[in-house]
Amino acid sequence: MTKVAVIVGSLKKTSLNRKFALALAKLARPKLELKVVEIGDLPFFSEDLEGQLPASVVRFKSELEGSDAVLFVTPEYLRAIPGVLKNALEWGARPYGKNSWGGKPGAVAGVTPGAIGTAVAQSQLRSIAPVLDIALISQPELYLSLKPGQIAEDGEIADEALKSLLATFVDRFSAWIARLEQKPALQF
Repeated sequence: MTKVAVIVGSLKKTSLNRKFALALAKLARPKLELKVVEIGDLPFFSEDLEGQLPASVVRFKSELEGSDAVLFVTPEYLRAIPGVLKNALEWGARPYGKNSWGGKPGAVAGVTPGAIGTAVAQSQLRSIAPVLDIALISQPELYLSLKPGQIAEDGEIADEALKSLLATFVDRFSAWIARLEQKPALQF
């Protein structure tokens, strides 16, 4: 099964984006195996730490390297990506020559209880991804206003329209990953 590293851009235990990522993981089986890769224990990025990588960074990079693709599921803070997500992006790309993101197909999603969605944060991720050598799928875009009851207490997608959209996303993302399987990774 295709392994997808899911990076949730929120550290909040009750994060809507984490809840959404876990519900999407249930829906994606058996096509994709989505696994959340934790970022909360990563230290602030510093080149001073690159000589002897902290254990949490080694674990993070290993989980990225063991995946076939990456999915970012993130909120938007102050019209930007969260700082913890930016920190994870930096650790994944470093040290120089050991880019753990390289050559991976990817996708971006985000949910919010508000009406605007996470479009600005996703736009920022879309501008960063090529620098990391991540090839993002462009459609369907998933910046959603999540309403109460759309995800049931058991983590299943309860809303049929949302389930249909997400099933289309899973199909398209799975095809995107298969299409890009042979792409060699760049190291910088």
